[in-house]
Amino acid sequence: MNQQLHPLDDYHNPVKRKIRKLVRSALTRPAIKTLLQTKVEGKENADGLTGAFIVVGNHSSHLDAPMVFSLLPDQITANLATGAAADYFYRRRGISKLTSLFFNTYPVERSGKATKQPGAAVGMTGRLLRDGIPILLFPEGTRSRDGHLGQFKPGAAALAIKFNVPILPLAMTGGGEAMPVGASFPKLNHPEVAMYIGKPMWAEKNETAEEFTSRIRGQIAAMIEQQSANP
Repeated sequence: MNQQLHPLDDYHNPVKRKIRKLVRSALTRPAIKTLLQTKVEGKENADGLTGAFIVVGNHSSHLDAPMVFSLLPDQITANLATGAAADYFYRRRGISKLTSLFFNTYPVERSGKATKQPGAAVGMTGRLLRDGIPILLFPEGTRSRDGHLGQFKPGAAALAIKFNVPILPLAMTGGGEAMPVGASFPKLNHPEVAMYIGKPMWAEKNETAEEFTSRIRGQIAAMIEQQSANP
């Protein structure tokens, strides 16, 4: 059974970590900063954060993941992994290698979608957290269509409680205007985008996933409203 699971070796490979860092510093980050006017606040809030944790951000644009991996401090993105649909991104070896290189992806099986290796992606998020790898999640589940913060699903909070890891809240603004839903490329007028990095949040004693989710969403909403990493 374990032999069929997607391997975790790549997420600890120091050579691939260096390659990802080089790609981001030489390609992704310059591209983001060329296309967009970027502002990042709260980097100090992530100081000392190591091992497994969950980066949780609002979701308004296809720019969100590139912004996270390009603008967050290197010590946060060094091992940060994010899920990608196994039936699409892991169907072809070339695509899976590219997405892994840029975003350190792991396969996620979507309901009703056939994959080349059924069951290989089972429990990947939990396996990575248990193995000390941080992950990125967008708990709204889909991009906002109206620019407003949507409801958060409790999955990220439930994982944080189960594996006793912190949540790093991210508030991102401007992405929906810079690259609206349906657009395939950012606007060419150097639109402004901002990222606010909040302080790590831990579940309180006996707090349910729904209660923790409400606190996380409230913190991100406050950062967006006040345009501050420390509202």
